[in-house]
Amino acid sequence: MLELLHGRRVCVLTGAGISTDSGIPDYRGPDSPPRNPMTYQQFVGDPSFRRHYWARNHLGWRHMDAAQPNTGHRAVADLERAGVVHGVITQNVDLLHTKAGTRRVIDLHGSYAQVRCLDCGARLSRMTLAERLDAANPAFADTVAGATGVEIAPDADAVIETTDHFLMVDCAECGGMLKPDIVYFGESVPKPRVAAAFEMVSDADALLVVGSSLTVMSGLRFVRRAARDGLPIVIVNRGTTRGDEFATLKIEQGCSDVLQSLVSALPA
Repeated sequence: MLELLHGRRVCVLTGAGISTDSGIPDYRGPDSPPRNPMTYQQFVGDPSFRRHYWARNHLGWRHMDAAQPNTGHRAVADLERAGVVHGVITQNVDLLHTKAGTRRVIDLHGSYAQVRCLDCGARLSRMTLAERLDAANPAFADTVAGATGVEIAPDADAVIETTDHFLMVDCAECGGMLKPDIVYFGESVPKPRVAAAFEMVSDADALLVVGSSLTVMSGLRFVRRAARDGLPIVIVNRGTTRGDEFATLKIEQGCSDVLQSLVSALPA
């Protein structure tokens, strides 16, 4: 790996696997339970699905907000400061690359920390919405059995069952539908964001994929672009990925350990 990346400007593409050491579960790791993420169509088309999401997220988002960067995130930031990494495209919504100090990050699927109105486009912080939901649902957490110990899913929602008594709130500006500023399954990544990510790949001399199964096209397309352009591609992931056929090198080890080894190899 060191030989492949030495002297090259590296673009890093990260998935949920890089954040598991920060206590955030992934979707498709070898030990991950089956998950059925809510689709965009379910969210906008069915109030009961929408209520279920907001109730779960109201408990779970603070867990993601409290999460801290791990060794892997910090290693990427170190590699950027050393001039090895010239940019990061992340499929994660946890903001841990930014918290770790990486400066050039494209949050491909958005961020848990922002909410937008689908009608008027108004944006607000997740904390502001939490205050409004707390007012509408006093002591909601206390009504959920074992709320302090609920399982947290990768998109910042808690795994709870009964949510029928949860009250949603609408946009304070226009009364429209609020949605996390996250790209859902069945929803397209904004075109300007995709274009910026392709440009980041095109400006690189190598692509390093870390902790992604590349199951969805939103990440795989960048691997395909790198392969088309003849860039060396290193994939670090436990288990197979859809991009393995394009990999110059595949490493089945923990993300944090591999990234830290790159930092350790930097000149003193």
